Amino acid sequence: MAVFRIGRTTALPAAECWLRVTDWPAHAAQVPLTSVSVRGGTPTGVGTVFVARTGLGRLGFDDPMEVVRWQPPSGARPGRCRLVKRGRVITGWAEIEVRPVGEGSAVVGVEELRFAALPRVLDRLVARVGRVIFGRALQGLLARRP
Repeated sequence: MAVFRIGRTTALPAAECWLRVTDWPAHAAQVPLTSVSVRGGTPTGVGTVFVARTGLGRLGFDDPMEVVRWQPPSGARPGRCRLVKRGRVITGWAEIEVRPVGEGSAVVGVEELRFAALPRVLDRLVARVGRVIFGRALQGLLARRP
């Protein structure tokens, strides 16, 4: 499995940072050729399932994810979210932590990915590409206007 970690600091308060990084549909605007749909309504907690669809037309794949931990930040306590990837093409998990830092906050994401069709020898490359793509997505989510 490819494992990677990304992190950013922001002047946004932890509550606003949390809202932005857990706005699953907003992730689609940050990742090329991707759309995100939430099954069953608003993504507000454990049991929420959403699907990231990557591709052009019929050529692509779905990346379904389920929220299995949902703890928004509160006061000095950090927020934590854990997603489990339940797809045929991609499996693994992702964790997001949003921690208050002074007037702003810090966000850290850790992800473990396994692509069904790729040999493990490519895990380092997958991790490197993941850091770039998801690092840019995180930066875009934090920079966007509400």
